[in-house]
Amino acid sequence: MNDKEHPSSSEDIDLNILGILSENSRENFNQIAKTLKKSPVTIKKHIEELEQQGVIKGYGIDIDFEKLGYDIIATIEITVSKGKMIEVETDIAENPNVFGVYDITGDYDALVFARFKTRTELSAMIKKLHSSPYVERTNTHIILNVIKEGSSFVKLLDKEKKTK
Repeated sequence: MNDKEHPSSSEDIDLNILGILSENSRENFNQIAKTLKKSPVTIKKHIEELEQQGVIKGYGIDIDFEKLGYDIIATIEITVSKGKMIEVETDIAENPNVFGVYDITGDYDALVFARFKTRTELSAMIKKLHSSPYVERTNTHIILNVIKEGSSFVKLLDKEKKTK
């Protein structure tokens, strides 16, 4: 039986730890150890390795931005000229309203996700984008309703297990 098939393999322990932490990033070593029937020292070692490898990038909370007044979400498609995509994207990523910047295929080069309290803030960002000598055009969409946001690592793992 190879490591991937063995139920207590290092990779399985890592995936189980990630599943638990993705549901509750505040879970402590002792509780994770109890759930997985491992020692807290083993769990601590695995978590530290996952952090060092960059698999665990950080720990956070799930904030309801709408309750804080950020109820305008926009997606902005951008066409960039003169091979300056990285420079433009890096500049956009510095805007605190922006929560995602992606290189994409298709008619546009980049896709940006941003939250705003007012249409005036959104308009100012679009106007700033258009003032860049490397932004050829933009196409902005306002999100009307959020049906799903975020993902569940546990559900992704469950799906993966079912397809094996």
